[in-house]
Amino acid sequence: MTAGRVEVFGIRHHGPGSARALHGALEEFGPDAILIEGPPEADGIVELAGDPGMVPPVALLAYSPAGPSGGPAGKAGKEDRKAAFWPFAEFSPEWQAIRYGLAAGAAVRFCDLPAANQLVPPEESDGDADGAEPGERPPDDVRLDPLGTLAKAAGYDDPERWWDDVVEHRHEGPSPFPAIAEAMAELRETVAPSPADPREEQREAHMRRTVRRALKEGFERVAVVCGAWHVPALTAKVPATHDDRTLRGLPKTKIAMTWVPWTHGRLAGRSGYGAGVRSPGWYHHLFAAPDRPVERWLTGAARLLREEDLHVSSAHVIEAVRLAETLAALRGRPLAGLDEVTEATRAVLCEGAKAPVELIRERMVVGERLGAVPDRTPMVPLQRDLQAEQRRLRLKPSALGKEQDLDLRKPTDLERSRLLHRLRLLEVDWGVPAESRSKGTFRETWTLAWRPEFDVELIEASAWGTTVRDATTARAEAMAAGAAALPELTSVAERCLLADLGDALPTVMRALADRAALDTDVAHLMAALPALVRALRYGDVRGTPTGPLRTVVDGLVVRVCVGLPPAVSGLDDDAARDFLGHVDAVHGALALLADDGHLERWRSALENLIARPDALHGLLEGRITRLLLDAGRLHDVPARMARAVSVGAAPARAAAWVEGFLSGGGLVLVHDEELLRLVDGWIAALPADAFTDVLPLLRRTFGAYAAAERRAIGEQVRRAEAASGPSRPSAGDLDEKRAAPAVATALRVLGWEAR
Repeated sequence: MTAGRVEVFGIRHHGPGSARALHGALEEFGPDAILIEGPPEADGIVELAGDPGMVPPVALLAYSPAGPSGGPAGKAGKEDRKAAFWPFAEFSPEWQAIRYGLAAGAAVRFCDLPAANQLVPPEESDGDADGAEPGERPPDDVRLDPLGTLAKAAGYDDPERWWDDVVEHRHEGPSPFPAIAEAMAELRETVAPSPADPREEQREAHMRRTVRRALKEGFERVAVVCGAWHVPALTAKVPATHDDRTLRGLPKTKIAMTWVPWTHGRLAGRSGYGAGVRSPGWYHHLFAAPDRPVERWLTGAARLLREEDLHVSSAHVIEAVRLAETLAALRGRPLAGLDEVTEATRAVLCEGAKAPVELIRERMVVGERLGAVPDRTPMVPLQRDLQAEQRRLRLKPSALGKEQDLDLRKPTDLERSRLLHRLRLLEVDWGVPAESRSKGTFRETWTLAWRPEFDVELIEASAWGTTVRDATTARAEAMAAGAAALPELTSVAERCLLADLGDALPTVMRALADRAALDTDVAHLMAALPALVRALRYGDVRGTPTGPLRTVVDGLVVRVCVGLPPAVSGLDDDAARDFLGHVDAVHGALALLADDGHLERWRSALENLIARPDALHGLLEGRITRLLLDAGRLHDVPARMARAVSVGAAPARAAAWVEGFLSGGGLVLVHDEELLRLVDGWIAALPADAFTDVLPLLRRTFGAYAAAERRAIGEQVRRAEAASGPSRPSAGDLDEKRAAPAVATALRVLGWEAR
């Protein structure tokens, strides 16, 4: 029987020139089996790549179905995650090999070390797995950066630009793969003769074993597509017994494999993906438009700028093309690359402005896009339920951040809000809430951006349930059971109401009531109250029953008001500042609750505190005075301030009192001339050493105001000084001898001569 023929094609991951050259080489070779660097567990789902619903960028995802560390998903930290991605873009050579093989009827398989072995990292992991994309390793020698070594030998300081010139920008000529194989063989033999790390040896041994198996099965023309560095290892005559010894006894774990959508942003080098490219949008353009790519790119850039109402004419495009080609010729490049095109864009289309160049970089150079996988792709039930919810609520995932305003009075928007809040409980932050532009409680603003990692998080969260609602309910109950403090429990209760988890609320509320009854720390009670009040208000809008929650809130308010006097006694500066935040938070929460009885109880408690100011820190006394003034409960504030900043008061305490009083905003000084005069007079009368001591406090207070507030206060002070009519010094008060030099200088400036 005639031995089969094997051709090894060394490629650069995500290289459009490599992809185009590989497609032509495969057509010429006509293989009946194609072996691709990737996890062999994906052999059973590789045919999905030919489905019309599979739209790159996509990625193979290997994960441990038992969840992190073998326990219930979601209980372990993300650093313990066992998952790995193998991404593919339209311009990835591996993707083109897969599509070619499926279309030609060839057997398509993966030949790298199984993911079951890679997800059990050795003692010195090379970073190929365990939550990272394969190939993510520190560049510490030539084995990890062979292109950099070749580029340096060719006189290039940028490996990517060298590869672009010799491979990516070539559109015709002989196949580059023999030259690539020869260069890598020379590198491995002369530049990096030291043994490879154990993981690399294992990977290459498994690739050779897969090739032998394919030949044994009777395939006659076998094509192997792998990273260029591995080519010499796969063409070398290595005995099968050597590879068997290398692979014997490798630890492994149970894994599952599926396809997931990927994004161009995660392909970019800035995302941390070691085998990524800096400009996936540019590479996609080079692959999709092999003819006149520079002209087409600059035309697209001009179109984008026009959509942003920037004036760009056809003459701009023509001049930019000429400049890019001239720069490429001066630099000896076969085709203008991204550097030349960007410089031409900046100089001609953007006229030197930075913002339009950044827009082009985001929209075109990176060219963010989200891939898609067909419905028959293997998924856990939780993923399928989320997809169904996304279709039902018309929330389409997108890689680009999209702002979504929700009106909770509309049934569809209310259900969208509940879904997003439920996902956040599962730590799937597809939507991030922003501060609503509306003053009411019936609006929410979200920023939606889908990331590939969410699929891993959904797989992990599937241990909690098969639907989003069931998984979130179980997760909330577990969070309530494991809450370490009362504020943490109140946060869970609030999130349950926002997510409409009626099944979890009884468990959460029982835990909350028990913890609130036992907790005697007033600071804890005050920290817990605002979240519960917000939950009550949102519950009213959402139609969620909040009776048990109201009972807890009523009890907390009474206990806070009763326990407030001893809690604020004898506080030092740091403790007073922390407690000030609790006072403000409770005051705002009770105003939001709008319960007259609770508001009266709270204000009476504050009045009792300032009735005995000796026990209060100056910061708290000043702040409470301001709160009661704003509530219309005090009419002797000028007298109180006069006592606080009098000569007999310690400067540090007076400064703290002023800081607390003014921490709610400085407009009170603009509208109350008497208070402004008191503060101004106190500052002016401070001795030099005391002023130095209190200056940081004053700077912190006034520095927190908006520029308009500071300006208004300054103008008010100036008007007050003008109205008081400061007396002018008489001529007899002047020291003519000391003033003479200044007078002479002023006369010379005016062109007069002093006599």
